[in-house]
Amino acid sequence: MNGDEVIGQDGAMARLTQMAENNKLPHALLFTGPEGCGKMAVALAFASYLLCDGSKRINPNLNIANARAMAERMEHPDLHFTFPTIKLPSMGSAHQPISLDFIKEWNKFLKNGAYFTFNKWMAAIGAENQQGLITGAESDELGKTLSLKSCLGGYKVSVIWLPERMNATSANKLLKLLEEPPSQTVFLMVCEKPELLLDTIVSRTQRIALKGIDREEMERALVERRGLEPVEAERIARIANGSWTKALETLDTGNENRMFLDMFSMLMRLAYMRDIKELKKWSDSVSMFGREQQRRLLTYFNRMFRENFMYNFRKPELTYMTTEEENFSKKFSPYINEGNIIELMELTDRAYRDIGQNANAKIVLFDYCLKLIVLILRK
Repeated sequence: MNGDEVIGQDGAMARLTQMAENNKLPHALLFTGPEGCGKMAVALAFASYLLCDGSKRINPNLNIANARAMAERMEHPDLHFTFPTIKLPSMGSAHQPISLDFIKEWNKFLKNGAYFTFNKWMAAIGAENQQGLITGAESDELGKTLSLKSCLGGYKVSVIWLPERMNATSANKLLKLLEEPPSQTVFLMVCEKPELLLDTIVSRTQRIALKGIDREEMERALVERRGLEPVEAERIARIANGSWTKALETLDTGNENRMFLDMFSMLMRLAYMRDIKELKKWSDSVSMFGREQQRRLLTYFNRMFRENFMYNFRKPELTYMTTEEENFSKKFSPYINEGNIIELMELTDRAYRDIGQNANAKIVLFDYCLKLIVLILRK
């Protein structure tokens, strides 16, 4: 991957390459910023730079054309990936999963681009309700791999995606690697929640804090890369709010949010009609979702409550909805008002919390439906 594929982060790319060219490159970088801003894209583009132009300064004999070809395919022998994994039923009871167990799936996943989410990766490896982790065995394997000499005589680059998902054993072993890094090795850590990392790990990295993608940059990318008309690109860019992954999800005709809108509109209609029997069926059907999907659904509901409340002010700059969501809100928004907005959002937050704490989803969701009847009909 090269820098041309990165959207709206020219400043960060320029800063990184300048550090390398001035021989001021730290051995560990921590990429942070809002989801979808392009942290992984920047990390992969910089990894390609280090493995090609950067390595050429270390090894003048490097065949740079060959190095670029391998880096472009993300198959460079000095590029090493660490990412969250799950334990498959086929694995032995004593086996701790490592990234190499899923490297084929990972390489295939990366071919779809550097803008993706944790949930998409979990779906790609069939995680269902499992929580992806980086195990202690992963850090052991990484230490062994990085202790070897560079295959092409240049940099060795370790890209660690979501280091906050390391278990305690893995985190402590990584800390030792950062304290005594192997020669010619650069760690590129792509983090969504740096507050969950060990302070000692953070202190041994230099943070590269990225901002959300500028709206004009995103509009331009939507027009040039996705073929949108400028008017539609402007709407999508406003909804995405600096996140390219959110923009892509909004464009995806089969995306989850379209299903969530259907579930939301059905629920609001049934609550308005006080149809207890159908509300029970609705809650039973949603209880069949995985817990994480149930929580994403509730997060979407809270966003729709907020957007419908703001829609009543008739100021387009205050709302962030797709065309389908706005069409629904034209008739529904009057039912979300000063008399119920706070309680609606608090009710949804409680359901989100209870499901996260492994409460019985059928009970939580049916109770949620019944309380909605009172709130939706309140004026």
